[in-house]
Amino acid sequence: MGPGSSAGGAAYPAAARGRNRSATLLFSDPVFKSLHQDWEPMARTAAAMLRMEAGRDPHDQRMAALVGELSWRDEDFRRWWGDHRATARDRGSKVFKHPVAGELTLGWDALTCVADPEQQLVVWTAEPGSPSHDGLMLLSSWAARTDSSAAGR
Repeated sequence: MGPGSSAGGAAYPAAARGRNRSATLLFSDPVFKSLHQDWEPMARTAAAMLRMEAGRDPHDQRMAALVGELSWRDEDFRRWWGDHRATARDRGSKVFKHPVAGELTLGWDALTCVADPEQQLVVWTAEPGSPSHDGLMLLSSWAARTDSSAAGR
């Protein structure tokens, strides 16, 4: 369950839907930014991951537009993009500050589709029995109540 899911507290704005929406939100949405306890190292890594992805197809106009938009909107992104660091990551952990569940430390794994390497499924997990796991259970029950209330209308 990512920060943009219904239980995560905020739906993705229309401008951020589609490819690389997390990067767009990470650098342009103050609410999304505030959810990340470790925003700076995570955002620096996101910029390096975008550079790696951009290197796969240097003629990708959508990627060029995204980099241009993020460079225009965010001074940190502009500086980190200029560092020319590139990285690929398929797992890691992030710390989120959720307004309902509090601090959540979640591990993530990015599963890449062999037939289409641009497609990834990111799986978020919490250590069983941890406060983060309890927080996810709280959010899950909260989302289930919200969904069932909406279905009853």
